[in-house]
Amino acid sequence: MKKLLLSLLGGAAALMGWGQNVAPAPTTVNHADWSRNAVIYEVNVRQFTPEGTFKAMENHLPRLKDLGVDILWFMPIHPISQDDRKGKLGSYYAVADYKGVNPEFGSLDDFREMVKAAHNLGMKVIIDWVPNHSGRDNAWVKNHPDWYKRDDSGKMFGPFDWTDVYEFDYSNPAMRAGMTDAMSFWLREADIDGFRCDVAGRVPVSFWDENRKALEAVKPGIFMLAEATEPELLQNAFDMDYNWPMKDLFSAIAATSGQYTFKDAEGKMKTFPEAHAADILAQLDKEAAMYPADSYLMNMITNHDLNSWEGTEFERLGNLQGAFAVLTFTLPGMPLIYTGQEVALDRAFEFFDKDEQPAWDSKPEVVNFYKILTTLRHTRPELAAGDKGAAVEALPTASPDVIAFRRGNVLTIANLGSKEERLFKKAPKLDGATELFTGATALPKTLPAGGYLVFVK
Repeated sequence: MKKLLLSLLGGAAALMGWGQNVAPAPTTVNHADWSRNAVIYEVNVRQFTPEGTFKAMENHLPRLKDLGVDILWFMPIHPISQDDRKGKLGSYYAVADYKGVNPEFGSLDDFREMVKAAHNLGMKVIIDWVPNHSGRDNAWVKNHPDWYKRDDSGKMFGPFDWTDVYEFDYSNPAMRAGMTDAMSFWLREADIDGFRCDVAGRVPVSFWDENRKALEAVKPGIFMLAEATEPELLQNAFDMDYNWPMKDLFSAIAATSGQYTFKDAEGKMKTFPEAHAADILAQLDKEAAMYPADSYLMNMITNHDLNSWEGTEFERLGNLQGAFAVLTFTLPGMPLIYTGQEVALDRAFEFFDKDEQPAWDSKPEVVNFYKILTTLRHTRPELAAGDKGAAVEALPTASPDVIAFRRGNVLTIANLGSKEERLFKKAPKLDGATELFTGATALPKTLPAGGYLVFVK
């Protein structure tokens, strides 16, 4: 298989039926240098500590720095609407005030102090932004009713089955200006470093292109993450898209290996097409034709949506979970760690009510596993995101369930099958490389199901 450029980041475009075969032009986004080898961590403030506050969260910043976190992505911090509220505390994504702070978490000053503390530790802070819809009692509903879409009967409505929100009308220039003004507020008043934008693909690309320019004028060098897979969002507006298609491919491989066990509320298990480790490398080829050169995609084995609605990393990936986690750090893109992932959270968080993750010292071996991977990410320039990193060179293996590839002097091998597999018909030379987790200097002939190796020199 041909070498794959690192800049061609995540997304099974062809599997999604997009049908595009010509890659867009290189992105015009100038990625901040600090983002190239960064690790992003999603903070669920409500569930992060027993207190569920910014002040309590601030006490854990040194631990996250020690874990190897570079970007803190905070789930929405705004007040939550009361109208048709879900559960006792409501959905973070039903925003009542875009310039306010959820009193459950603390005050604006508390948030400012936490951002300052994160910056002092060398970490960046981005906040989750909800641009497609607001809560039903947001002040804009009353003060700017023309900012919202209407159905045939003239009533405001929400997308999908989201009964606690109303959707914005981006054909209204004043609405667009209001949204950009609200986002600019947080850059000016809290000194945040960017945004993760919820359901960004439902908002016009033209808005995002204008919005990025306006936000850069307020604070240059921001980082923008889109909850989307659309390549056009990475052309001029966003640094990074979600790698949802790769996530789905991970699940399909796990299902083929008999590891996928998640059942929905009706007791039904999702079905997947047959897939094997070799399909990951084929997937990268498809990405080459889809995404702008030098754009990023975010690799993950879990996040807040997956954990709460699609199954824990263990329900979806089973005994392949560790191997897939390794791949999120060594494949092109940026790796995500979600609250609780570093202590092997094995249940779904409550989404609309207070919950709590396991104690930070409950799984030191898992914490160490991720420390090894974040250190690898930080110290190996060939793993940089975008076109600054090394190409992916696929190595022929003895089984389609074994994936092996080099990126510069980093060699990754994983058995994603259901049984022990022979690795190579002809083993590659290690040239003095050492295995990251064991210190081994020689290749084994086989790996058990879920086994992984990372050799570096």
